[in-house]
Amino acid sequence: MSDDFLSKSVMELYAHAARNGEQVCVPDGYDMEFLATYIPQSVLQIAMGCGVPVGLGTVRLGETILDVGSGGGIDCFEASRLTGKDGLVIGVDMTDEMLEIARNSAATVATNLGYPQSNVEFRKGRAEKLPVDDQTIDLIISNCVINLAQDKQRVFQEMYRALKIGGRFTISDVVADTSVPNYLLNDQERWGACLSGAMYTRDYLRTIRGTGFVGVHQIGVAPWGMIDGVHFSALTVTGYKVAVPPSKPSNEEQFSGYAVLKGPFKWVIDEYDQTFVRGLWRSIDQKTLDLLHLDPFRPWFLFSKDVVSGKMLNDDDPELLRIIPEDKPCVWQGHFATMTSLFERAEDDDHHQFESGVPIEICSKTNAVLATPQYASFFHILNRSQQSVSGEAVSCSPNGECC
Repeated sequence: MSDDFLSKSVMELYAHAARNGEQVCVPDGYDMEFLATYIPQSVLQIAMGCGVPVGLGTVRLGETILDVGSGGGIDCFEASRLTGKDGLVIGVDMTDEMLEIARNSAATVATNLGYPQSNVEFRKGRAEKLPVDDQTIDLIISNCVINLAQDKQRVFQEMYRALKIGGRFTISDVVADTSVPNYLLNDQERWGACLSGAMYTRDYLRTIRGTGFVGVHQIGVAPWGMIDGVHFSALTVTGYKVAVPPSKPSNEEQFSGYAVLKGPFKWVIDEYDQTFVRGLWRSIDQKTLDLLHLDPFRPWFLFSKDVVSGKMLNDDDPELLRIIPEDKPCVWQGHFATMTSLFERAEDDDHHQFESGVPIEICSKTNAVLATPQYASFFHILNRSQQSVSGEAVSCSPNGECC
C-alpha cells in the first residue's frame, strides 16, 4: 500500500469512529468516572489506544507535553490537569473529525479545572512531520498510533527533534513476536485495527535506539492478539534524549569514575556497546556515567571514584543480585522470553543469552527465575502454546543436565 492510500484509509476509519462515537483500539486502565468530572462525554466515548494512560504518571508541573495522535483529546486533557495551568499541552492528529471534537471540548475542560483559559492546543499534522519547533517538548506521549505509520523511523526522528535535552517519551504500541508477513502488511482493515503495522519487537527497539534515544525500557506489556501464528502485544516503553558530548577529549579527561553491575544478569552490554560483568569494577567516562544515572539503570549499578578497575566484589557481597533456578528437572510449557529493557545483550546464570527484542524458548525453571522481581521488568513472557502442555519433566541441557 502507498503512504497516501494508507493514510486515507486510516483517516476514514477514525473519522467514522469520531462521527459515530465508536472505539477502534480500546484502551484499559482509565478511571472514566473520575475523568467524567471534567472531560465531556463526547471525548470519553471515543477514547482509543492499546495501553493504560500512557506516560501521564510522570508529568511534572509546568511542563510542555506533546501527544502524538491525540484523537478526541482524552490524554491531552488529563495532561492539562497534571501539568497545571502554567504548563502547555499540544495534541497532534491528522483526522479533522477528531480535532473538531477535541477543540470544541478544550474550553469546557479548562473551566472545569478552574483555569483562566485552556492550556491545550490541537494541531493538525502527521506523526512523520510533527508541527512543533525543535527542542521545545519535555515529554512525548502516544497511545497506539506509531504502528499506524508506515515510516516509523521518521516518526522517532521527529520525536527526537522535538524533545529538549533531558526530555523523555512514554509510548504504547502494538508489537509482534516476529516479522509481520506481507499479506498482513497489505491488509487495510488490520492496519486500522493496530495490527498489520506492528513491528517485530527487535526492530522496534532497534529503531528507537538507532534514532539516539537511550535508557529505553519496558513500563508495561500485555498480550493483544494473534493472527496466523503471529503474536501481538501492547508494549509501553520509555526512553530519554540526553546531551551528546563534543568530540572526545583525552582519555584522562574522559575518566569519570568506576561502575560495577550488581546483577541480576551475569553480564550485560549497554546501549553504548559496553560490557559490564557482575561484580567487576570498570572505569567509565562522563557519557556512560550520565547514562547509568538515569532512573531505570541506577538500581542495577554501584559507583565509586576510588576503586581499582578490574577489582571484583566478593561473591557473597550483599549488594550482588543473583537468582539461581531450583535444582530439579524442568518442563517445556510453551513459554518464550523477550528482553525489552535497557540492554542490547545479556546472559543469566543459566547460560541463556538474550538479545534485545528477540524471543527465546524457556523452560519452567527459567520462567520462574524471570518472573522474580529482580528480572520481571526486563522481560515480556509469552506463551505460544495453543493448548495445555502435558509434557513430563526433562533435562533441557545438551549434556544431559538440566539448566
